[in-house]
Amino acid sequence: MRAGAQWDFCLSEGIFDPDEMTLRGRLGAYVTHSRHDSRAITQKAREAFLRRFEREVDPDQTLAPDERRRRARYAWKAYFTRLALKRRKRHRTKQKKASPSN
Repeated sequence: MRAGAQWDFCLSEGIFDPDEMTLRGRLGAYVTHSRHDSRAITQKAREAFLRRFEREVDPDQTLAPDERRRRARYAWKAYFTRLALKRRKRHRTKQKKASPSN
């Protein structure tokens, strides 16, 4: 049986509401972070994500490793800045739709 399978029936029957599921998830995260170093938990994922940007900025691996890493960090910052910009534009569009027309 896969992890969490015993709760599938609850989700399909609507026994847990979204607010309760949010609280359960938050509780689990707090317990995990109280027992373990957050950076250690996510280190492999962060490294893999940064490798993605290293491949993007230097696909042929011609740069020195330090320079590749430096550029990858800027590519990472650009990626998240683009996401923030998209979120801001989407939020602005929703506000315009929600505001009453004069």
